[in-house]
Amino acid sequence: MAIDLAFRKRAVATLTNAIGVYVLCDLDQIPIYVGQSTDGIRSRVRRHLTSARSDIISNRQIDVWEIAWVHAYPVADRSKINNLESILYHYHNDQNRLMNGTVPPRIAAGRAPDPAETVQVMRDEEIAEKRDPALRLPRQAEHYSAIVGHFLAVKNSPQIARAMDAHFERLRRYHFRLLGLASPDEDGGRED
Repeated sequence: MAIDLAFRKRAVATLTNAIGVYVLCDLDQIPIYVGQSTDGIRSRVRRHLTSARSDIISNRQIDVWEIAWVHAYPVADRSKINNLESILYHYHNDQNRLMNGTVPPRIAAGRAPDPAETVQVMRDEEIAEKRDPALRLPRQAEHYSAIVGHFLAVKNSPQIARAMDAHFERLRRYHFRLLGLASPDEDGGRED
């Protein structure tokens, strides 16, 4: 299923364009990337989702096909951005590895604050269809293959390696979800 670009464009237009930190979340509302913007959250997220001038897209770190929600954390003072990004990155990465290549230093510990805004950037029907393991696993396996190819041929770096590792963990989850669709063998599951 293709991304409904008109829906996505309208949804992204509702995001704040204040400076701050944002979290890109997948079809399951699991954070996959934490970023910061000193030129406006809306414009930065738009660049990610349209693949225009976005390092995380050109380095194959994220697949925009998976991004269904965006959390926004605007700040009034630019000096607060690095601290907030550090807290959000480490909090979410401790739960599920993020696709970020560069790891922000652990400036402060703490629970992630609630987002000021959460914007759904994909229609409900599209999310439901894409969550089907029979569709999702092959798509993400192709994406994993693309990031591995990029790592081997273009940019062999620790940052891309970290993103590859996060993708591999996600592929394992999708793999097990797909296996959960398997029907029991006719012989009751006995091995001969």
